[in-house]
Amino acid sequence: MVRSTKNWDEDDVRVNKSRQFGASNKTRPRTKDRPDYSKAQTAIITEVDRGRVQCLIQTDNGQLIITAMKARELGKKSVVVGDQVSVVGDLSGAAGSLARVVTVMTRKNSLTRSIDDHVNDERVIVANVDQLAIVISTANPEPREGFVDRALVVAYDQGITPIIIMTKQDLGSGDKFLETYKDLDIPVYKIDRSSDLTKLQQGLAKKITVLLGHSGVGKSTLVNNLLASSQNRVSGIDQQVTHRATGDVNEVTGRGRHTSSSAIALPLSSTFGGENFGWIIDTPGVRSFGIAHVQPSRVISAFSEFADAIKHCPKNCSHHEKDCALNEWPGFTNQNLARLESLRRVLSAE
Repeated sequence: MVRSTKNWDEDDVRVNKSRQFGASNKTRPRTKDRPDYSKAQTAIITEVDRGRVQCLIQTDNGQLIITAMKARELGKKSVVVGDQVSVVGDLSGAAGSLARVVTVMTRKNSLTRSIDDHVNDERVIVANVDQLAIVISTANPEPREGFVDRALVVAYDQGITPIIIMTKQDLGSGDKFLETYKDLDIPVYKIDRSSDLTKLQQGLAKKITVLLGHSGVGKSTLVNNLLASSQNRVSGIDQQVTHRATGDVNEVTGRGRHTSSSAIALPLSSTFGGENFGWIIDTPGVRSFGIAHVQPSRVISAFSEFADAIKHCPKNCSHHEKDCALNEWPGFTNQNLARLESLRRVLSAE
């Protein structure tokens, strides 16, 4: 039954409580004040796991790993391993303690891949690294030029030094495959399960190195062997991660099985660098590594010997056109030309 409006009284009127006593008494008054993060401490992200992250901070007693959550305003995919961030809250690192990441600082570089080669669908894997270790095996699974080429494109684009680690030397030398990259002067380390890792450790000392490779090439085995000779001086890391799971290669598909589900940064032995020991970032095995987001001009500009020539290239030159200035640039030596051909092949990676 609908009551006639003529019979309404004050009990039938819905009152807006926020306006009942004037603007000064609103239930949620607006304010221009913002949280004060002036006392926030700088940290480095060492692991991201769903809504929680592990951070490395510097304390009066040395370095410490703490657990933190991301501030809502940062977004779901705003933080990756290697990021420098600002944290507030409980920084004690005690069991059950929880800090909060409130700011992500500008990245000097990032290792990014396109999903299914869609230029607008990029995924950042890690940030702020010194070296990209492209891990391949001599066999089981076979090394693939396309994958190595794509990884090199991203490394050169971001100013990251590439190195190649070829595992499973007990199954073959891999020399024929590596011949393809000799003109690019990329450091190569050839190892197997029983290898002496001294030279590799020297190459990793005092640097942050991310490992990238297909599943089954032996990244986790390599990490375990490196950690076995390491003295992890960072409080909490030796208790949290002492072993990375390893897996086998599928005999039917020839592809490795995923054993690592997330990226994680781990400290290496301080034997070669005192307190400034190196870090390695182990990543899950990849099956696709798109580079649609990378501009060819940024890649080739990473090579100083081509700097003068590319200034005269047409706009948006892919460096494969007939009128590319690199085709007949005076003063090129045979070594320059060999490196140029190698770079052009890398730029053609699909």
